Amino acid sequence: MPTIVFATGNENKVKEANALLRGAFGIVGLRDIGCHETLPETSPTLEGNALEKARYVYRNYQADCFSEDTGLETEALGGAPGVYSARYAGPANDAEANMDLLLANLRGEENRNARFRTVIALILGGEEYTFEGIVNGKIIHVKKGEGGFGYDPIFMPEGYNRTFAQMSVEEKNAISHRGQAIAKLKAFLLERIGKG
Repeated sequence: MPTIVFATGNENKVKEANALLRGAFGIVGLRDIGCHETLPETSPTLEGNALEKARYVYRNYQADCFSEDTGLETEALGGAPGVYSARYAGPANDAEANMDLLLANLRGEENRNARFRTVIALILGGEEYTFEGIVNGKIIHVKKGEGGFGYDPIFMPEGYNRTFAQMSVEEKNAISHRGQAIAKLKAFLLERIGKG
């Protein structure tokens, strides 16, 4: 089975990707290739950050890889936290603090519309490709659920009465932004390898 590097140090994301790509590709994370440094994320866009991280790994570790950047975008806050989602409450990447700050900033706001957006950047044989996934929903007023990670306990996807954190991994992956983007990545890789 071919193996590709997922340019992330987040083991939750590696597990999620392995579940989505099961049977087609083996996914390894940065630790598996001996990469322990923090990848650069200096772009003001999700696309830019995803490409920046993938280029860093490809250049320094000579490995076909993909990276992603995900943002939670709220209508009432002009798209915030967006590209700063992981560091919304500060550099510690503290999910609880991030959720608390977002809920505080939306206090009294009737418009709770939001969307999760993921952009995946793939570098395969030196060629660059991007894939996007979007899921619309709303920010609820209190955290619900024990599963998931990040903003999952306060995000309720459109058409559901449960948050991502109240869903099983399989349920979330079937509809999530990252699930959509990885499905596009998987279809592309299967087609490329099929032709190879």
